[in-house]
Amino acid sequence: MNMRPNESFQTEIEFTLPKGYLDSTGILHRRGVMRLATAADEILPLRDPRVQQNEAYLAIIVLARVITRLGDLASVDTRVVEGFYASDLNYLQRLYEQLNGGDDPDGGPGTSPAIIDQTASPKGFQTVGEA
Repeated sequence: MNMRPNESFQTEIEFTLPKGYLDSTGILHRRGVMRLATAADEILPLRDPRVQQNEAYLAIIVLARVITRLGDLASVDTRVVEGFYASDLNYLQRLYEQLNGGDDPDGGPGTSPAIIDQTASPKGFQTVGEA
């Protein structure tokens, strides 16, 4: 992969949740920032007992690791991600795949089967409702 001098390497992306996260005080948080995942973000959660009991929990842990900001919340942890509405969780899973999907020499930067086929599940994630 060749980078042109004027191209910037995107490590974060801002997002707006379709519905938003409603915290315990009734405040709705919709705008946030997701960072590029590291190898540790994808590997370390596999050791978590919650993932070993239920593979679908991998998405919760990974998203909690890569979402750096959500509204005015002090931090984003698994309890926050567990509280997302299903449509917001699905949106974030797809956003994660777009940011971390890599480069496909045949399809251009950032293209992967999950991005091209919008019905496909992002790698490492089960879309809510899929078995």
